[in-house]
Amino acid sequence: MNQNYISILITSKDLDKRVDVFITQKLKDLSRNRLQQLITNGNLKFNDKVITQPSVKLKKLGELILEIPKPKKYSLIPQNLELDIVYEDEHLIVLNKNAGTVVHPGSGNNENTLVNGLLSHCKNLSGIGGVLRPGVVHRIDKMTSGLLVFAKDDITHNSLSEQFKTKSIKREYDLFTWNILKDIQGTIETNIERSRVNRQKMAIAKPNSGKIAITKFWLVNSYNIGKKIKISYAKCKLFTGRTHQIRLHMSYIGNPLLGDRKYSRNNYHLQLTGKLKSFIIENFIKPERQALHASKLGFYHPLKRKNFEFKSKFPLDLFKLSQNLTDY
Repeated sequence: MNQNYISILITSKDLDKRVDVFITQKLKDLSRNRLQQLITNGNLKFNDKVITQPSVKLKKLGELILEIPKPKKYSLIPQNLELDIVYEDEHLIVLNKNAGTVVHPGSGNNENTLVNGLLSHCKNLSGIGGVLRPGVVHRIDKMTSGLLVFAKDDITHNSLSEQFKTKSIKREYDLFTWNILKDIQGTIETNIERSRVNRQKMAIAKPNSGKIAITKFWLVNSYNIGKKIKISYAKCKLFTGRTHQIRLHMSYIGNPLLGDRKYSRNNYHLQLTGKLKSFIIENFIKPERQALHASKLGFYHPLKRKNFEFKSKFPLDLFKLSQNLTDY
């Protein structure tokens, strides 16, 4: 079997406790963060009913069954890959990721990731991220491009992780969306959780569910393509780092990203015409390359003891998109 099952009985003394807090008190070897991941992935049942919210409180007697998948064995392969190195010292390395590149190995994908390339390039990477994520402090989606920082030692990793936790990291993104933003600037603040309908997607959650997500946006330029199609070029600043946060938030306010079919219900591209239509379909619709680029990254270097800030220009496809929109 590939799973371990743990049974925990609920007594009258356990009522009104949060289920994640209660289980981590019982299972000392299981971190609360790991447990919360298991719960949101549907690995916990209470009286044969699946629980997907770590914050659920125990309201009656019964039995909890926690399914813990056995870890898969992976051997990370150092590969001599071409890395776009923006900055490097003995403690960390900042890379510019291409769209289509995965950050670290995972199920069914243990080669040609940034981590594979870093293992060949660097002598050491911090071990805090685990077996599959050495040096990984944060991630961006496979089909998103832009700046990432990796840690080479645990002191640097801990410091950068704490900066992400306290929201002192500076992160800005460039993006192109369908439709003109209703407001020139604004802040989107919602709770986000994994979709109960499609586990590969995130969803807007109720105020007492999920995790808080805050995105500031502002309009840079807008384009009218014929009578029906309108496109916006905007920037976003992240105050939290939830999975698919920008993609979900922009779709939530009616401005899904170009190329992001996961969070766009409308086939806007079907109404395009001319050269712009062929360009967008070739570069964004078919490969599902959402028009999103991590263009600015700023943090405090714990060992150099000073603030660093890095900027990344448009990759070629976004540069050409911007030109096409301007010339259309």
